[in-house]
Amino acid sequence: MSTNDLVKYVTQQLIIFYDQPKEQRRSKRIERKQTKSSLSYNWFGFIPLSLSMLFKKNQKF
Repeated sequence: MSTNDLVKYVTQQLIIFYDQPKEQRRSKRIERKQTKSSLSYNWFGFIPLSLSMLFKKNQKF
């Protein structure tokens, strides 16, 4: 990808972003925050998630 293509792509993305109404941008930001994965998963991967699921499963019985 040449520099001109990169500048063109970034410019297009910025124009698309700023053409959206402010409410729509805000709602997308809130939606992104809600779908974030947990901190333990980000730091340590899949192992803490699997262990927590295992312990939750065993507590029901």
